[in-house]
Amino acid sequence: MVSDQTAHNPEVVADFLQYLSDADVAVAVAVIRALTGVIRRSEASTMMQMEAELQEAALHLKRFQPADTRTRYQNSIATTAGCQLFLRYVTRCFLEFDDFELCKSQLIDRGNFFAETSLSSRKRIAEIGHSFIRDGMRVLTHGASRVVIALLCEAAQTKHFSVFITEGRGSSAASQTAEKLAESGIPTTVILDSAVGFFMEQTDMVIVGAEGVVENGGIVNSVGTYAAAVLAQAMKKPFYVAAESYKFARLYPLTQRDVPQTHMELELAEVTSAAARKNLSTTNPFFDYTPPGYISLMFTDLGVLTPSAVSDELIKLYQ
Repeated sequence: MVSDQTAHNPEVVADFLQYLSDADVAVAVAVIRALTGVIRRSEASTMMQMEAELQEAALHLKRFQPADTRTRYQNSIATTAGCQLFLRYVTRCFLEFDDFELCKSQLIDRGNFFAETSLSSRKRIAEIGHSFIRDGMRVLTHGASRVVIALLCEAAQTKHFSVFITEGRGSSAASQTAEKLAESGIPTTVILDSAVGFFMEQTDMVIVGAEGVVENGGIVNSVGTYAAAVLAQAMKKPFYVAAESYKFARLYPLTQRDVPQTHMELELAEVTSAAARKNLSTTNPFFDYTPPGYISLMFTDLGVLTPSAVSDELIKLYQ
């Protein structure tokens, strides 16, 4: 079941959801492939008309919310990053080509190429990051990240180490991640989200993924990442982030309230008192913002970066 917003632009949202049904496809990649479909179907005869169609489709994607909050997709910074990156390329392409049909063909090719290279980006990050893991280490991870799974599985081919993974209450993604790691022969222990502080002293390093990497080098990721980063710094444990460059977004959050957000209701089935229920409410944000000061290094397809280097890379991506 999906939001009524699909009625406003059914094809772009339907395409997006179809691409996203593949567990190996990242949100930003699904966005770009869906926008490529808009170009392919477009009957626009000028570049301005085409750009207007893409802007409208991007707006629908950014506003879209699934009716079921338990799905792996929630409208996030990754959607914004994918839209920004592709629309910037569209603008560059319009300036570069005078022939409209040639420009349109180039944009379709670029969208397809981007989707094909996303998996190779993940592989490159795994090759870069796995060298930071040594035999006998205990690694803590939070959230469900395809690139972190790839990195850990790559490291497991030559090293013996174990993983703590938080349960990620409200989502089945963490248990699916734990299953994939265990199937790869990695000793994996699922811990309570609230037990991160207890297990941090037994941990040698923390590795997380990111929904988005923002302009100051901070990250937006599944809620609880910020708390894990604060605890890691307090206990002098390195905190690493693995993220593809297409997740770099031109956003600059200053507080948690600045994060593009979705909330999920929590069930309190054990509360039966009607009087108590009148004064009780629940909420659970999907994402939080981790400032750059808590991040040791970032493993990206552009190489190993410090948080301060992110702004330079963003300038290159969007210039």
